[in-house]
Amino acid sequence: MVQRKIIHIDMDAFYASVEQRDHPAYRGKPIAVGGSPEGRGGVVATASYEARKFGVRSAMPSRKARELCPQVIFVKPRFDAYQAASAKIREIFHRYTDLIEPLSLDEAYLDVTEDKQQIGSAIEIAKMIKQAIREELQLTASAGVSVNKFVAKIASDMNKPDGLTFIGPSRIESFIDTLPVERFFGVGRVTAEKMKNLDIHTGADIKKMTEADLVKYFGKTGRFYYQIARGIDDRPVQPHRETKSLAAEDTFPEDLTTPDEMRPELDKITQTVCRRLRRHSLKGRTITLKIKYSDFRQITRSRSLPERVDDPDTILAVVMELLLSTDPTGKKIRLLGVSLSNFDERRAVPGRAGEAGAGQLELF
Repeated sequence: MVQRKIIHIDMDAFYASVEQRDHPAYRGKPIAVGGSPEGRGGVVATASYEARKFGVRSAMPSRKARELCPQVIFVKPRFDAYQAASAKIREIFHRYTDLIEPLSLDEAYLDVTEDKQQIGSAIEIAKMIKQAIREELQLTASAGVSVNKFVAKIASDMNKPDGLTFIGPSRIESFIDTLPVERFFGVGRVTAEKMKNLDIHTGADIKKMTEADLVKYFGKTGRFYYQIARGIDDRPVQPHRETKSLAAEDTFPEDLTTPDEMRPELDKITQTVCRRLRRHSLKGRTITLKIKYSDFRQITRSRSLPERVDDPDTILAVVMELLLSTDPTGKKIRLLGVSLSNFDERRAVPGRAGEAGAGQLELF
């Protein structure tokens, strides 16, 4: 069996780096894309490395970012600029392979087992991609190279910014043995805490568990943990992943407290979702409203319709019904989101849902 050569490319502080590239006044300074200069609301989407030195991180409330770094500069996001840069990065990827699986605007998996230019070395291809991004876009990227997606993704984060890390077949198991459980795909804060209560702290600890016990404690994901602790990840790079949902959301500079304030914001968000639906020629049957309160508590409300829809009036009407069912008056809401899913042709039942490596290959 041919061993895969997988590259994971992750742009460095992507939104912030685009802003610093396009605005010389921001270069060398701590900036936070998103958030609110007054610290009254909003969260940081991306922080520059200068801001990260102070502890500013993505998803951090702007008030906290200001406390950690009083000189931080809040910058309004320019998603058109980020999408344009992302498209050019994708063009660079296609010079080497068409097996590209985008995860977001700023990261993707590439399968270069058989590359277009017959270079034969994944490490050399990663170097060439990084160089092209630097020279053509004046941005930097970090790359992880290995035989599977799991290890390549972790490797790309090891020497940021502008890093390149190779984890070869002979090193994978020892590498995973020392990996903290928080770094495993699918292990969030709650699962990590549960693992630690079971005295599972590293990949080596997971490997000591039987598959049956992992399934007992963690459900079907336990099978994935059992495999990945042994360096086994057979997931292919999927260049045409099926779209399961389309969504848009917005965080507000000041909390909203009445339905009258929320309706125009939900209208704008719904219009964005509908433009994306039409761009992809999709109609959805399940409409979901996402609400995040000022205390960061988050809920979702969903409704499935008998027919697929893509028109904003119908979607907004359902979204407003879902909103009113939560009795929003007087509650401080910092974020609203709308998503559509269930794109297949099968009829749904109308209703409502509540909250929510064995061989060696040294050609890398």
